[in-house]
Amino acid sequence: MSDRHEHSHPHHHRHSLRHRLSHLLTPHSHETADKVDSALESSARGMRALWVSLAVLGVTALAQAFVVAVSGSVALLGDTVHNAADALTAVPLGIAFVLGRRAATRRFTYGYGRAEDLAGLVIVLTIAASAAFAGWTAIDRLLDPRPVQHVPAVAVAALVGFAGNEWVARYRIRVGRAIGSAALVADGLHARTDGFTSLAVLLGAGGSALGWQLADPIVGLAITAAIALVLRDAAREVFRRVMDAVDPDLVDRAEKALTEVPGVRGVGELRLRWIGHRLRAEVAVVVDGTVTVREAHRIAVDAEHALLHAVPRLTAALVHADPEPVPGEADPHLALAHHTVA
Repeated sequence: MSDRHEHSHPHHHRHSLRHRLSHLLTPHSHETADKVDSALESSARGMRALWVSLAVLGVTALAQAFVVAVSGSVALLGDTVHNAADALTAVPLGIAFVLGRRAATRRFTYGYGRAEDLAGLVIVLTIAASAAFAGWTAIDRLLDPRPVQHVPAVAVAALVGFAGNEWVARYRIRVGRAIGSAALVADGLHARTDGFTSLAVLLGAGGSALGWQLADPIVGLAITAAIALVLRDAAREVFRRVMDAVDPDLVDRAEKALTEVPGVRGVGELRLRWIGHRLRAEVAVVVDGTVTVREAHRIAVDAEHALLHAVPRLTAALVHADPEPVPGEADPHLALAHHTVA
């Protein structure tokens, strides 16, 4: 007996009379209204975070670019390029958030939420490109040293870069974690490293002020190394999301919620996956094999509701009800798996 929890026919619930009547009169959708509204609000928060951070980093990069033009500091150039690249990552992320709000189609039956993962890959490639550019510029200046002009202006620009990036980093990481967007968190980590590299530019300016011409390109190389470290962390985060990795604590929470549902005698295969910043679940629960189809359906519905309430950012669940095997009867799922392998 298969209870597919993505249907549209009415069913009963063991809740309030009003709840029962609403489900009798209105087709049930497992992407419940409050969950969908929450997911749409998450997209709106993500968009807001992107545009605010784009404005802040854009102003920061423009201010630094002016100082680069008059000073010739390659360390500040590397920091400016990184800031500009970080600001521009708002474009693919913004496109991903807009796509993620589109309804599913017969071709894209899960919707367009995975566009966030593609945006995460673009961000990783952007970080890698900025690291390569900063490293190349620093090595070129190391081989051909030149004095840095207007050192005080470089120092001020470095402080402006740090302040702007740290504010944006905190904002993006906070919103990204709140809405479950790995791409936005990766973007926040990117901005945080930019802030620290701005402080490194300040050190380079200090060395130049003392007459050490190699200070600027050496700091530029240090910035490249810092960018590489962020690249590693961001790539790991995005790779996990692309590979459908989830926090094991979420799996534990889901299993605990299912075992507390009356009528559920066991939890079989449980799968969670992110689609953008929304979670979906697929699970098989074991029920008494002697109950009616209608009763098994009710248990599965209760299990689905328990999951939606227990797991943060879960917007849909597919619950399959399996009859508990009688003594001597093989588990039909194990037999099917053996047949598939054979």
